[in-house]
Amino acid sequence: MEFCPKCGMRLTPAKKKKGKKSTLILSCPKCSYKKPAAGPVVAVAKTIEHSPQELIAVIGREEQKLRTLPTVKIECPKCGNRVAYVWQVQTRGSDESSTQFFRCTKCNYTFREYS
Repeated sequence: MEFCPKCGMRLTPAKKKKGKKSTLILSCPKCSYKKPAAGPVVAVAKTIEHSPQELIAVIGREEQKLRTLPTVKIECPKCGNRVAYVWQVQTRGSDESSTQFFRCTKCNYTFREYS
């Protein structure tokens, strides 16, 4: 890895063509300083930039049906089913206990239990 003698930026490898021959040069992206590469040059991996559409995860209908939350035996106040998914959320101050939420496996009704 070499640095620019003018501004201190890292020099990046680039190919320069002269007719049918191509030579490897090191160039500064900031001040355009260039020098021929003396020895073997190790290429640096570039970061891949994604468009905003590629960053959005689309969850299909089949994936939405998958339930990975743990289940407990508790009676649903709406339909009377005795199995519900369970998770905990810290809804109040950190010195107080967390709130336990339940979602009925039959009717998807969500209810809570305070500890």
